[in-house]
Amino acid sequence: MSKETIYCGGGKQVKGEYGTFRAVTINLSNLPTEHIFEYEGKKYVKLNISDKKEADQYGKDVSVSVNTWKPEQQSEAKEPVAQASNDLPF
Repeated sequence: MSKETIYCGGGKQVKGEYGTFRAVTINLSNLPTEHIFEYEGKKYVKLNISDKKEADQYGKDVSVSVNTWKPEQQSEAKEPVAQASNDLPF
């Protein structure tokens, strides 16, 4: 699992008619190709969108980063399963 944070955009919380939402802009040039995956012929990227503690100099209070989590690989060396024997003790 990568601990590196790859920031790829930002935005602002906006109060709309139906509540608060986050309007974000994503810089596609900052998306590493190893985090873009394909499913049923379409390309996807998982993102994390979080609120900042305070707004930056541009008034942006939302941060967008690439979700770099990957499941740990299971080792192929598993304990052998006991084989049934025809030599029954009874």
